[in-house]
Amino acid sequence: MSNATPNKWNIKMGADLKNSIPEGPLDKKWDNYKSGIGVVNPANKRKYTVLVIGTGLAGASAAASLAELGYNVKAFCTQDSPRRAHSIAAQGGINAAKNYQNDGDSIWRLFYDTIKGGDYRAREANVHRLAQVSVNIIDQCVAQGVPFARDYGGLLSNRSFGGALVSRTFYARGQTGQQLLLGAYGAMMRQVDLGKVQVYTHREMLDLVKIDGHAKGVIIRNLRTGEIESYAGDAVLLCTGGYGNVYFLSTNAMNSNVTAAWRCHKRGAYFANPCFTQIHPTCIPVSGDYQSKLTLMSESLRNDGRVWVPKTKEMAQKIQRGEIGPNDLAEEDRDYFLERRYPTFGNLVPRDVASRNAKYVCNEGRGVGKTGLAVYLDFAESIKRLGRKAVEDRYGNLFEMYERITGENPYEVPMRIFPAVHYTMGGLWVDYNLMTTIPGLYALGEANFSDHGANRLGASALMQGLADGYFVAPYTVGDYLAGQKPVNPADTSHEAFKEARDGVDKQIKRLLSIKGSKTVLELHRELGLKMWDYVGMSRTAEGLQKVLKEIPALRETFWNDLNLMGSDMEWNRSLEFAGRLADFLDLGELMALDALNREESCGGHFREEYQTADGEALRQDDAFAYVAAWEYTGEPGAPVLHKEHLQFENVKLTQRSYK
Repeated sequence: MSNATPNKWNIKMGADLKNSIPEGPLDKKWDNYKSGIGVVNPANKRKYTVLVIGTGLAGASAAASLAELGYNVKAFCTQDSPRRAHSIAAQGGINAAKNYQNDGDSIWRLFYDTIKGGDYRAREANVHRLAQVSVNIIDQCVAQGVPFARDYGGLLSNRSFGGALVSRTFYARGQTGQQLLLGAYGAMMRQVDLGKVQVYTHREMLDLVKIDGHAKGVIIRNLRTGEIESYAGDAVLLCTGGYGNVYFLSTNAMNSNVTAAWRCHKRGAYFANPCFTQIHPTCIPVSGDYQSKLTLMSESLRNDGRVWVPKTKEMAQKIQRGEIGPNDLAEEDRDYFLERRYPTFGNLVPRDVASRNAKYVCNEGRGVGKTGLAVYLDFAESIKRLGRKAVEDRYGNLFEMYERITGENPYEVPMRIFPAVHYTMGGLWVDYNLMTTIPGLYALGEANFSDHGANRLGASALMQGLADGYFVAPYTVGDYLAGQKPVNPADTSHEAFKEARDGVDKQIKRLLSIKGSKTVLELHRELGLKMWDYVGMSRTAEGLQKVLKEIPALRETFWNDLNLMGSDMEWNRSLEFAGRLADFLDLGELMALDALNREESCGGHFREEYQTADGEALRQDDAFAYVAAWEYTGEPGAPVLHKEHLQFENVKLTQRSYK
């Protein structure tokens, strides 16, 4: 790392981080850990209260599992029902190393594929644990009644996803996330009926309460009434997903945000690798500036769909002008560029690789659609080989969704797809226990950074969320609580609660008092465009330095010229989004700073100055084989950088290749 970067952008260096990884061989660490943890007497578990923020896969599974053990759980979600969590949007499947296809899969292979897929920027011990418990997730979900696809003999079926040469992805048509969430939701609601879980809907966490340095409560806003509520607990589990909506247009639900995580960051939880964002290659292209979100088409479609563009710019221009259609091009006039460049993996290369290559061909002028910012995903060959019925059985609901949005029938003409912001590998830093730098505060699923490195393989998000909730947190949270005296959940009289409530109330009143001319929507769109242009699919030092000057200026505009209607004591969506945008502005600055500081390319972080001769990501392992964990100092743009140096004792650091 050059000395110029930290000095110019006020980066201060902090101490190295300890990750609490247990001793012993990699395949024994988790078992050894479980055998030596502290446990709570079953009769005492009912004295403890755990606060779970978010009720998607990670939150619902954690709430159900902890309540099943005997703890009291309070779960909070912004939606009207936990069933509306963004986890339902996951389509294609969930990975597990069960080797049902007998094609050579194993826990080790899933571990290795995940480490390699993340471009060697993930922690070995956490990734191996994820692969290890993956085999239990499927059994758990089948027992809950999740309707996984089955083959002719009745056994669970698998399909392939990017970054793997084996079939390990379990699926329920294109509704896997929804079906898994219904399973976790059912398990949680069973505990609601038993009185062990209380679910609070239409609630948003706006601050964390720390007492003697430990997380002991949260400040919540009732979105329907505007009332500010305080809740005390013995531990807080943050299960709030990712921050992709910092880009404005993304595949995330409109409610997805970074506020809970960012408020914890401002209380002392380090934020790790914020620049590691994933651009999904298989999304319906942008069609106009009226859009508020984008629609994902499952990566599973790349099992049978072939990605291509015209071989020449002239042919592409004819398609863009509507003079010819895709079916008018002969086979020899098509460039199946992923199959050409990556003959081993073909269309199933990892998402970051597929996205960059789609960008390359569009930059060459060979993109399709009216904008030229799209490539084709063609099922003609699969329909001819398998029959329309077989394709319909596998992807029918996805094809129907595509036709409703675009008005085009993908059985007859190829889909048009283009990369879009999808997942964030960065998040709150956690140790092996999933605990942040604040004792008693845990981050699960996409809210933490821990398992995917610089790029997430497809079908691994659901795997991580359920692994953390069902099989990791029940052990690690219990270990922490065994050393804590139970709090009184009805007592929120401590001065720390008052201080946090006053801070929340002060910000809300400040937002409503500005009375400027700009709406939240237009300011968010402006931020998102800057993020996409300069901190998107590719980054340069020049662009990052530019946006690091523009974001503070936009933040000034926000705090001086925002116009909000309504009051705080009602359901006020503009007020909700304004609070979230305030956090996105600070986060966007940190993302750009992190990307500027990381002078290498790895996974989804692609610095154009650091690439191989054939355009692949070029890592700088001697300087950047570490997790960048940023500490908030109270001054935007001047964080402290702490490093967790990554040790690779079981895999060899090599140039990632899918050719």
